[in-house]
Parts: sequence; structure tokens; C-alpha cells
Amino acid sequence: MPRKKPSQPDAGKKARRIARNVIGTVPVEKVILPKTLRKKPKHRKSLERDESQ
Repeated sequence: MPRKKPSQPDAGKKARRIARNVIGTVPVEKVILPKTLRKKPKHRKSLERDESQ
């Protein structure tokens, strides 16, 4: 029975491994808050409208 050829190393995996050594590990992803929480409203709501509703 003929021997199985050893598989060639994956070029993409090799490139990622080298990049990790050069740059370091990737930072943890950050949660993006909704835009309504990030930005202040352009116009303040008047107090009269809030009381009437």
C-alpha cells in the first residue's frame, strides 16, 4: 500500500500565525451602544409636553 503524502501547510494559517507573532493577539471586541444612548438629543423635550401626556 503506498504511503499517504504529507499535507502541505495551509498558506492562510501560516500567514495568520506570523501576523499574530508580529502584531500580537487581537483585542477583544467591544459592544457598540445604540445611537440613542451615544448621542445627546438635539432638542430638549419641553416639560409641558411631558406633563400633559
